Amino acid sequence: MSAGLHVLIVDDEPRIRTMVRRYLVEEGLQVSEAGDGAAMRAALERDRIDLVLLDLVMPGEDGLSLARDIRRTSDVPIIMVTGKGDLIDRVVGLEAGADDYIAKPFHLREVLARIRTVSRRARAPAPEAPPTAGEPAGDILAFDGWRLDMARRSLRSPTGGDVTLSAAEFELLRAFVQNPNRVLSRDQLMDLAKGRDWAAYDRTVDTQVMRLRKRSSRIPPTRS
Repeated sequence: MSAGLHVLIVDDEPRIRTMVRRYLVEEGLQVSEAGDGAAMRAALERDRIDLVLLDLVMPGEDGLSLARDIRRTSDVPIIMVTGKGDLIDRVVGLEAGADDYIAKPFHLREVLARIRTVSRRARAPAPEAPPTAGEPAGDILAFDGWRLDMARRSLRSPTGGDVTLSAAEFELLRAFVQNPNRVLSRDQLMDLAKGRDWAAYDRTVDTQVMRLRKRSSRIPPTRS
Protein backbone atom coordinates (compact mmCIF):
# COMPACT_ATOMS: atom_id res chain seq x y z
CA MET A 1 0.00 0.00 0.00
CA SER A 2 2.83 2.41 0.72
CA ALA A 3 4.66 1.68 -2.55
CA GLY A 4 4.97 4.87 -4.56
CA LEU A 5 3.40 6.95 -1.79
CA HIS A 6 4.69 10.54 -1.80
CA VAL A 7 4.60 12.25 1.60
CA LEU A 8 5.22 15.95 2.18
CA ILE A 9 6.60 16.79 5.63
CA VAL A 10 5.78 20.38 6.66
CA ASP A 11 7.68 21.40 9.79
CA ASP A 12 9.83 24.40 10.68
CA GLU A 13 12.35 22.23 12.56
CA PRO A 14 14.96 20.76 10.14
CA ARG A 15 15.95 18.11 12.70
CA ILE A 16 12.39 16.74 12.85
CA ARG A 17 12.01 16.78 9.08
CA THR A 18 15.31 14.96 8.57
CA MET A 19 14.54 12.31 11.18
CA VAL A 20 11.10 11.52 9.79
CA ARG A 21 12.23 11.68 6.15
CA ARG A 22 15.09 9.23 6.69
CA TYR A 23 12.83 6.72 8.40
CA LEU A 24 10.06 6.94 5.79
CA VAL A 25 12.54 6.67 2.91
CA GLU A 26 14.00 3.54 4.51
CA GLU A 27 10.45 2.15 4.56
CA GLY A 28 10.08 2.70 0.82
CA LEU A 29 8.18 5.99 0.73
CA GLN A 30 9.00 9.02 -1.39
CA VAL A 31 9.40 12.10 0.80
CA SER A 32 9.60 15.87 0.24
CA GLU A 33 10.16 18.55 2.87
CA ALA A 34 8.85 22.08 3.47
CA GLY A 35 9.85 24.41 6.27
CA ASP A 36 7.00 26.91 5.85
CA GLY A 37 3.79 27.66 4.00
CA ALA A 38 5.46 29.05 0.88
CA ALA A 39 7.60 25.92 0.45
CA MET A 40 4.54 23.73 1.10
CA ARG A 41 2.52 25.42 -1.62
CA ALA A 42 5.42 25.18 -4.06
CA ALA A 43 5.75 21.44 -3.39
CA LEU A 44 2.02 20.86 -3.82
CA GLU A 45 2.05 22.71 -7.15
CA ARG A 46 5.24 21.02 -8.36
CA ASP A 47 4.72 17.40 -7.33
CA ARG A 48 1.97 14.83 -6.96
CA ILE A 49 1.67 14.64 -3.19
CA ASP A 50 -0.32 11.77 -1.69
CA LEU A 51 -0.29 12.88 1.96
CA VAL A 52 0.79 15.92 3.99
CA LEU A 53 2.34 15.48 7.45
CA LEU A 54 1.69 18.95 8.86
CA ASP A 55 3.04 20.42 12.10
CA LEU A 56 0.49 22.43 14.07
CA VAL A 57 2.79 24.96 15.74
CA MET A 58 5.00 26.94 13.37
CA PRO A 59 6.02 30.60 13.21
CA GLY A 60 4.12 32.76 10.75
CA GLU A 61 1.43 30.59 9.17
CA ASP A 62 0.59 27.80 11.58
CA GLY A 63 -0.70 24.34 10.75
CA LEU A 64 -4.35 25.31 11.12
CA SER A 65 -4.18 28.09 8.54
CA LEU A 66 -2.15 25.89 6.20
CA ALA A 67 -4.64 23.02 6.53
CA ARG A 68 -7.50 25.38 5.66
CA ASP A 69 -5.48 26.68 2.73
CA ILE A 70 -4.93 23.15 1.41
CA ARG A 71 -8.61 22.28 1.80
CA ARG A 72 -9.69 25.22 -0.34
CA THR A 73 -8.17 23.57 -3.40
CA SER A 74 -7.33 19.94 -2.57
CA ASP A 75 -8.59 16.86 -0.76
CA VAL A 76 -5.08 15.45 -0.23
CA PRO A 77 -5.01 13.59 3.13
CA ILE A 78 -3.56 15.60 6.02
CA ILE A 79 -2.11 14.25 9.27
CA MET A 80 -1.66 17.00 11.85
CA VAL A 81 1.34 16.75 14.18
CA THR A 82 0.91 18.57 17.48
CA GLY A 83 2.99 18.95 20.62
CA LYS A 84 0.08 20.31 22.59
CA GLY A 85 -1.66 18.04 25.07
CA ASP A 86 -5.02 19.83 25.09
CA LEU A 87 -7.66 17.81 23.25
CA ILE A 88 -9.26 20.97 21.88
CA ASP A 89 -6.19 21.69 19.73
CA ARG A 90 -6.53 18.30 18.09
CA VAL A 91 -10.25 18.78 17.50
CA VAL A 92 -9.63 22.20 15.95
CA GLY A 93 -7.07 20.58 13.67
CA LEU A 94 -9.67 18.08 12.48
CA GLU A 95 -12.18 20.88 11.97
CA ALA A 96 -9.59 22.70 9.83
CA GLY A 97 -9.51 19.73 7.45
CA ALA A 98 -7.04 17.23 8.90
CA ASP A 99 -7.88 13.54 8.52
CA ASP A 100 -5.94 12.39 11.60
CA TYR A 101 -3.45 13.64 14.16
CA ILE A 102 -0.25 12.50 15.89
CA ALA A 103 0.82 13.94 19.25
CA LYS A 104 4.44 14.73 20.07
CA PRO A 105 6.55 13.04 21.22
CA PHE A 106 5.79 10.29 18.73
CA HIS A 107 7.35 7.00 17.70
CA LEU A 108 8.38 6.78 14.07
CA ARG A 109 6.59 3.46 13.71
CA GLU A 110 3.37 5.19 14.75
CA VAL A 111 3.92 7.86 12.12
CA LEU A 112 4.32 5.19 9.45
CA ALA A 113 1.25 3.29 10.67
CA ARG A 114 -0.91 6.43 10.60
CA ILE A 115 0.33 7.32 7.11
CA ARG A 116 -0.53 3.88 5.81
CA THR A 117 -3.96 3.92 7.45
CA VAL A 118 -4.95 7.36 6.19
CA SER A 119 -3.60 6.74 2.69
CA ARG A 120 -5.42 3.39 2.56
CA ARG A 121 -8.71 5.13 3.35
CA ALA A 122 -8.04 7.81 0.75
CA ARG A 123 -7.17 5.30 -1.96
CA ALA A 124 -9.89 2.75 -1.18
CA PRO A 125 -12.43 2.49 -4.01
CA ALA A 126 -15.97 3.37 -3.03
CA PRO A 127 -18.17 0.28 -2.55
CA GLU A 128 -20.89 -0.25 -5.10
CA ALA A 129 -24.04 1.51 -3.94
CA PRO A 130 -27.59 0.12 -4.10
CA PRO A 131 -29.55 1.55 -7.05
CA THR A 132 -31.39 4.78 -6.24
CA ALA A 133 -34.64 5.64 -7.96
CA GLY A 134 -34.08 7.85 -10.97
CA GLU A 135 -30.27 7.53 -10.90
CA PRO A 136 -27.78 5.21 -12.66
CA ALA A 137 -27.27 2.09 -10.56
CA GLY A 138 -24.13 2.10 -8.44
CA ASP A 139 -22.96 5.54 -9.54
CA ILE A 140 -25.03 8.24 -7.83
CA LEU A 141 -26.79 8.43 -4.48
CA ALA A 142 -29.38 11.22 -4.42
CA PHE A 143 -30.93 12.69 -1.27
CA ASP A 144 -32.91 15.92 -0.80
CA GLY A 145 -31.42 17.41 -3.94
CA TRP A 146 -27.83 16.44 -3.08
CA ARG A 147 -25.90 14.02 -5.33
CA LEU A 148 -23.14 11.79 -3.97
CA ASP A 149 -21.06 10.40 -6.83
CA MET A 150 -19.65 7.07 -5.71
CA ALA A 151 -17.27 6.62 -8.64
CA ARG A 152 -15.78 10.13 -8.49
CA ARG A 153 -16.11 10.34 -4.69
CA SER A 154 -17.62 13.80 -4.95
CA LEU A 155 -20.67 15.68 -3.64
CA ARG A 156 -22.86 18.15 -5.53
CA SER A 157 -25.23 20.51 -3.74
CA PRO A 158 -28.88 21.14 -4.73
CA THR A 159 -27.75 24.39 -6.38
CA GLY A 160 -25.28 22.50 -8.58
CA GLY A 161 -22.05 23.46 -6.80
CA ASP A 162 -19.33 20.92 -6.06
CA VAL A 163 -18.55 20.41 -2.36
CA THR A 164 -15.03 19.34 -1.40
CA LEU A 165 -14.95 16.37 1.00
CA SER A 166 -12.01 14.76 2.73
CA ALA A 167 -11.71 10.98 2.50
CA ALA A 168 -13.11 10.59 6.01
CA GLU A 169 -16.02 12.93 5.30
CA PHE A 170 -16.91 11.04 2.14
CA GLU A 171 -16.98 7.69 3.94
CA LEU A 172 -19.08 9.12 6.76
CA LEU A 173 -21.60 10.70 4.39
CA ARG A 174 -21.79 7.47 2.40
CA ALA A 175 -22.64 5.62 5.62
CA PHE A 176 -25.47 8.05 6.35
CA VAL A 177 -26.92 8.01 2.84
CA GLN A 178 -26.82 4.23 2.53
CA ASN A 179 -28.62 3.86 5.87
CA PRO A 180 -31.56 6.28 5.65
CA ASN A 181 -33.99 6.74 8.55
CA ARG A 182 -31.68 4.97 11.01
CA VAL A 183 -30.16 6.27 14.24
CA LEU A 184 -26.47 5.36 14.08
CA SER A 185 -24.18 5.23 17.11
CA ARG A 186 -20.53 6.26 16.93
CA ASP A 187 -19.46 2.61 16.91
CA GLN A 188 -21.81 1.85 14.01
CA LEU A 189 -20.59 4.88 12.07
CA MET A 190 -16.93 3.94 12.52
CA ASP A 191 -17.67 0.36 11.46
CA LEU A 192 -19.62 1.52 8.40
CA ALA A 193 -16.97 4.12 7.51
CA LYS A 194 -14.14 1.66 6.89
CA GLY A 195 -13.79 0.17 10.38
CA ARG A 196 -12.20 1.11 13.69
CA ASP A 197 -9.08 2.67 12.17
CA TRP A 198 -11.29 5.36 10.61
CA ALA A 199 -10.83 7.61 13.64
CA ALA A 200 -7.92 8.43 15.89
CA TYR A 201 -10.21 8.51 18.91
CA ASP A 202 -13.91 8.13 19.71
CA ARG A 203 -14.95 11.78 19.50
CA THR A 204 -13.40 12.30 16.07
CA VAL A 205 -16.62 11.08 14.50
CA ASP A 206 -18.48 13.90 16.28
CA THR A 207 -16.15 16.43 14.69
CA GLN A 208 -16.62 14.97 11.23
CA VAL A 209 -20.41 15.02 11.66
CA MET A 210 -20.23 18.67 12.69
CA ARG A 211 -18.25 19.47 9.54
CA LEU A 212 -20.85 17.72 7.40
CA ARG A 213 -23.68 19.59 9.13
CA LYS A 214 -22.14 22.84 7.96
CA ARG A 215 -22.80 21.62 4.41
CA SER A 216 -26.27 20.21 5.02
CA SER A 217 -28.61 20.61 7.99
CA ARG A 218 -30.36 17.38 6.97
CA ILE A 219 -27.57 15.08 8.22
CA PRO A 220 -28.75 13.41 11.46
CA PRO A 221 -26.86 13.47 14.79
CA THR A 222 -24.97 10.57 16.29
CA ARG A 223 -26.06 8.95 19.50
CA SER A 224 -23.62 8.61 22.44
